[in-house]
Amino acid sequence: MSREISGFSKLSKDEKIDWLDAKVLTKTSDFKEILRQYWNANSDLQSLHDDFIENTISNFYLPYAVAPNFVINNKKYVIPMVIEESSVVAAAAMVAKFWAKRGGFKTEVISTDKIGQVHFMYKSAKTELEAYFKKIKPQLFSTTSALTKNMKNRGGGILDIELRDKTQVLKDYYQLHVRFETKDSMGANFINSCLEQIANTFKKEGIKIVMSILSNYTPNCLVRAEVSCPVSDLYKEAPMYYAQKFVEAIKIAQVEPYRAVTHNKGIMNGVDAVVIATGNDFRAIEAGVHAYASRKGQYQSLSGAEIKDGIFKFWIELPLSVGTVGGLTALHPLAKISLALLQNPSAKELMEIMAAAGLAQNFAALRALTTKGIQHGHMKMHFTNILNQLKTTPSEKETLKQFFKDKTITHRDVKEALEKLRTLKS
Repeated sequence: MSREISGFSKLSKDEKIDWLDAKVLTKTSDFKEILRQYWNANSDLQSLHDDFIENTISNFYLPYAVAPNFVINNKKYVIPMVIEESSVVAAAAMVAKFWAKRGGFKTEVISTDKIGQVHFMYKSAKTELEAYFKKIKPQLFSTTSALTKNMKNRGGGILDIELRDKTQVLKDYYQLHVRFETKDSMGANFINSCLEQIANTFKKEGIKIVMSILSNYTPNCLVRAEVSCPVSDLYKEAPMYYAQKFVEAIKIAQVEPYRAVTHNKGIMNGVDAVVIATGNDFRAIEAGVHAYASRKGQYQSLSGAEIKDGIFKFWIELPLSVGTVGGLTALHPLAKISLALLQNPSAKELMEIMAAAGLAQNFAALRALTTKGIQHGHMKMHFTNILNQLKTTPSEKETLKQFFKDKTITHRDVKEALEKLRTLKS
C-alpha cells in the first residue's frame, strides 16, 4: 500500500489522522483515541498549539514541575522545569535547599554578544576585497537602520562588522562576522533579517554570497554560577575525603571525553528543563553549549571545583542565548506562567537562573556518584514509573512501596514481587 500523498498539509487534522490510520498504521485500534485524548478541550487553545508547527495531529505532553528554595544572588526563586526524566526536579529542589542555607548561588553574566555571519566566496586579490569592505562598512550599518531602530532604543543593535579571511580552511572563502546585542530577545529573526540586508548591500564583482545566517555558537554570550562553603559543611562524615573525591570526579570529566559527555548531559538536564519551560530554543542552546565544551580541542566538563584553605568552591561557565520577549515566550500560555513564576526576569537574569539550575543538577549527580552511587536516588524516583508500567492498582502500589522501602530497586525485582503479590491474592 502506497504511503505517498500529495497535498497532505491541506487536509484537515481529522483527515490527516484518517490517512495515517489507513495508510501507515493499517488501522491500529487505539491510534485515533490516544491522539484525541491529548487534544485540549479549549478549542481556541488547541488552535493556538496547532499553529505552532505544520501538520499537527495532537499535542505531546511533558510534565511541568517546579523546584522551590533556590536563592540566586540573595533573591528567592521557584524555578519551573519541563522534563520527563525521574529525579531531576527532586534533585534540583534538594540541592537548592542545601545551598540556600549556605549563601545560595552567586551568578554573573560575563558577556551577551551574539554572532551572525554572511558567508561568501571571492577569487580576486584580498587587498581589493579589504579596500572595498573598508569603504562600504559604514553603509552596511546604515542599510540596516530601519531594522535596528527599535533594538537600538532598547540598548541593542549591531555592535561590529568584521571581514574574516577563511581561505586557509577553504579556498576562496571569506565571511562578514557580525556581532549583535539583542537585549531581552533571543533575536534570531532580528539577526537573520539584518544579515540578509547586509548581504544585499555587500555587492561587488567577484563576490558570490553563499548564505547569511546567525550562529548558535555564542561563546561571548556567557554566564557563570558558583557556590562555596567550608568543606566541613559538605558532608556529615569524612567531609574532606568526599570533597576531594568530588573534585577528582570533575578532573576526570576534564580529561576523559566519555565521562565529560555524561557529566555535561546531567548539567543540561537542569538547563534544558528551564529552557523548555520558558519557551526558549533548547536545540540551539544544546548545540552552543557542547561546542563551547569542545573549544580547547577536546570535549571537557563545563563545571569546575577546588578546595582551598578549607573552602570548597564549585562553579560553571556556559554560553546561553535566551530571550524573555518575542517568539514562543509571548505565545505559549505556560511559557508566560513560567516567566511570571520567575518574577518576569530579564534575559540576563534568565541566563543566571538557568546556570544555577545546571549547577544544581551537576552537584546532585556528583554528590551521589562519589558517595552512594547514582542509582540509589534515581531508582527510588524511577520506582513510580515502574509501578505505572506494570499497571499496578493503588493498593498494590502501597504494598510494594513498603516492601522496597529499604531495598535496592530494579525493574526485574519489582516485577517478580508484583507477580508473587498477585499470586497470593488469587
